[in-house]
Amino acid sequence: MEEKKRIINDLKKIVGDEYVETDELAIRLYAKEASGLEAKALAVVFPQTTKEISEILSYAYEKDLKIYPQGASTDLAGATTPEEEGIILVFDRMNKIKEYSIVDSYIVAEAGARLMEINDLLAKEHYMFPVDPASQKSVTVGGIINSGAGGMRGAKYGTMREWVMELEIVLPDAEGTILRIGCKTTKCRQGYDLVRLIVGSEGTLAVVTEATLKITPMPENVVTGVGFFDTLEKAMDAVVGIKKARITPYIMEFLDEKTVEIGKQGLNLEWEARGHMVLISVDGPIEAAEKYAKIIEENMHKAGATNIMIAHSQEEAEKLRLFDLRRACYPSAIQLAAQSMRGPESKPFVAIEDIAVPPSRLPEAVKRLRNLEKKYNLPLVIFGHVGDGNLHPTTWVDASDENAKKRLWEMFYEIMDIALELGGTISAEHGIGTLKKKGLRKEFEVKKSLKALELMREIKRAFDPKNILNPGKVI
Repeated sequence: MEEKKRIINDLKKIVGDEYVETDELAIRLYAKEASGLEAKALAVVFPQTTKEISEILSYAYEKDLKIYPQGASTDLAGATTPEEEGIILVFDRMNKIKEYSIVDSYIVAEAGARLMEINDLLAKEHYMFPVDPASQKSVTVGGIINSGAGGMRGAKYGTMREWVMELEIVLPDAEGTILRIGCKTTKCRQGYDLVRLIVGSEGTLAVVTEATLKITPMPENVVTGVGFFDTLEKAMDAVVGIKKARITPYIMEFLDEKTVEIGKQGLNLEWEARGHMVLISVDGPIEAAEKYAKIIEENMHKAGATNIMIAHSQEEAEKLRLFDLRRACYPSAIQLAAQSMRGPESKPFVAIEDIAVPPSRLPEAVKRLRNLEKKYNLPLVIFGHVGDGNLHPTTWVDASDENAKKRLWEMFYEIMDIALELGGTISAEHGIGTLKKKGLRKEFEVKKSLKALELMREIKRAFDPKNILNPGKVI
């Protein structure tokens, strides 16, 4: 107990008394994440400068104190909750947007800056940062870098690894070494690509304090089409046809028929929603709107769509509420999970999977996932980013029902097996954390590449020799 008091007092000397939180209820708020996992911590610390973080990591190295960097805690893979007693590092006070250049196509922001605020600023210049995780209203720069986030616009823009140019990081060593890696120029060769090594490392290698992010012009116009199909094969025929039309979709999303039925409850849509849904957006000049609309509509009709709606602009799409069903997927699952609980002592645990398969294998993947629903007698919502083959099967149980939780985890791992058997991956954009470590090993076993895990452990030791930074995650 005396040692803990000394640690708290020492941390207060670095950041100030009011920026070290030790109240148990407050700590609990920061020691849990969107996946539903919860843990404990010694304290929550709110640094304001890179120098303070350097001092904290140097101190942690000396005391063998575990450090858990945290953004908005929207993670879904168990990457942000403490595994051992330590301190949670929160970047709320490091939230400045430092500079941006339209000519040079970048924006510089501290780790705690919110993505929404960055895009609000860039919108005034008709620019944007294109990576758009579902929780984009709350996520921070550091969080989306650590997680390697993606989103609906991934069909065109990919994930975070394509959009981080330069980083300021602090190493968990005796000096709390501060490094700048990467460049503010589009072309940059610095030997091994340390920037991409940090992106998606889930806070296990270094603490990100500042980032230079690549930006891009906002679309002049976006045409959106929604189609409903009575079979999975027909839905995929529409996707294949549009891809072969030599256009790059801006957004390409999918909901299976059961998810459509669940999602439309309470939405009061003015159009018929029945069957498997494909949503496709294409960006381009206003003059091309009619051309893109025709390509989308013709390919959906040719594939056998039972109902098609087309919007020639983003404003029209919002007015028609074409995105409402897709946006309702996860919230609907949360709501259904809460409604399924049988008493005040019951608490829902919602698990959202994050696999990817080659888009051509999506129909088979969805059919096999529906068979799992029957096998494990668990509800299942299936939606995702059809443009890149990323699916998010989502299920839920009563957290107090141990038998149901056992079935959930068995189903969770069998979903990953399906992805691997179809030539895909166990994690597309949510990361590994603690929930997918077993799946990561399985993926490398399938690829006959277990040596990769050894290399990762060696990289971890090189960056973090005492294993004080987010221990227990990824590997």
